[in-house]
Amino acid sequence: MNITLLKSKLHRINVTQVEIDYEGSCAIDKDFLEIAGMQEYEKVDVYNVTNGNRFSTYLILAEAGSKTLSVNGAAAHKVSPNDVVIICSYGSYDQSESESHQPTLVYFDKDNNITNVKNKIPEQRLKSV
Repeated sequence: MNITLLKSKLHRINVTQVEIDYEGSCAIDKDFLEIAGMQEYEKVDVYNVTNGNRFSTYLILAEAGSKTLSVNGAAAHKVSPNDVVIICSYGSYDQSESESHQPTLVYFDKDNNITNVKNKIPEQRLKSV
């Protein structure tokens, strides 16, 4: 049996543009995709932190070094420029692979500069009331 796990994440990246009439769905700086281990045409889920919208789409390449995140086509109705989003890809892993799996987590500042790359999310602690 396989289990679906988080493969990679672009955390709190900012939408730089929307193109309703552009073919393709989500264009991301090629450098960002390489660092995250994502690839062109890969299915991803997008979680809009700014407005709460969630949707699935696929990736296309944007110019390396451009810091671009362009949401295109029908998905462009779900975001606005400067929205903060989280983009996740997932993989299917067998039991032995899942035990040693570590996702690639890429973190961004408000200008789409990479601030950190990790492979583990800290354990969430409950807030005291």
